[in-house]
Amino acid sequence: METSLDNNINNTSVSVLMINSQGMMLSVLGQDYFVSYNRVPWLKDARVSSVLNVRMSGLRAIEWPELDVDLEIESLKHPERYPLIMKRNPMELLM
Repeated sequence: METSLDNNINNTSVSVLMINSQGMMLSVLGQDYFVSYNRVPWLKDARVSSVLNVRMSGLRAIEWPELDVDLEIESLKHPERYPLIMKRNPMELLM
C-alpha cells in the first residue's frame, strides 16, 4: 500500500531540468546529474513529453514509464560502475 510519504517522493523527488542534443540534466532527491545519450540511448529520440514523464521507482531508482526505461540512482552517482551493455535482438540481424 502506498503511503502519502511514498506518493510525495514519487511526485516531487525527480525532475528533468534541461534537455539538449547531448543528453539531459536530472534532479533526483536533491542532487543534479547529467545523463548523456551515450549512456542512455533509449531517451535520445523519445518525445519530450515522454522524457518529462519521469518518476521515482521506489527509493533507489527512477523510471520513464512510457518508454519502459529504468535507472538505478547509484548508476547516476557512479556511471563508471555501470557499463552500458546493449544486446541486439538476433532477429534484427536478419532484416
